[in-house]
Amino acid sequence: MKAVFLDRDGTIGGTGGGMHPFEFELYDFAPGAIRSLNEMGINVFLFTNQTRVGRGYFTEEELRKGFEMMKHELKSHSAVIDDIFYCPHHPEDGCECQKPKIGLLLRAKEKYDLRLEDCYVVGDTGSSDLAAAHLAGTKKVLVKTGWGESSLTKYRESWTGIEPDFIAEDLKDAVAWIGEDLLDVSGEEGKGDLFARR
Repeated sequence: MKAVFLDRDGTIGGTGGGMHPFEFELYDFAPGAIRSLNEMGINVFLFTNQTRVGRGYFTEEELRKGFEMMKHELKSHSAVIDDIFYCPHHPEDGCECQKPKIGLLLRAKEKYDLRLEDCYVVGDTGSSDLAAAHLAGTKKVLVKTGWGESSLTKYRESWTGIEPDFIAEDLKDAVAWIGEDLLDVSGEEGKGDLFARR
């Protein structure tokens, strides 16, 4: 089973920084990009740090309600996120799930019997999203939306030694590359299987 892990803030919507879940808005292109992943027959997972729960800005219940609002909007565009993995802890809690640690990815691996090396992480922060991807052995895609541009320039030293497999303008561009990469990896036989699932 293959999967694509999507960061939330700055990747599928929002501003890059944490925000109240009721204020979160998807980028215009995000539902179509997620629908394209659905049509490829691979699982789409959200994985996101939500430290503002631990810091008291909003409750975990509000966060979950915000996720449901987001999923409802995606559903109206025939797009589906198959599961959500999130870290609600304070940065000083010392948990194992807060990116760049890989607890969220390991949880998904166990739940869905994944080979992480066959999976993709798409995010806008090199020192968090791509660092977690690097540690877990997934393919790494950086989007320039959200904090992506500054990750590539101003903050590049915070993730020295980690090279993205692809740098995308946005999620739509990232999904197009993933589709091409899946076909390259699968070969002609895999290509037939891929399109048979559409």
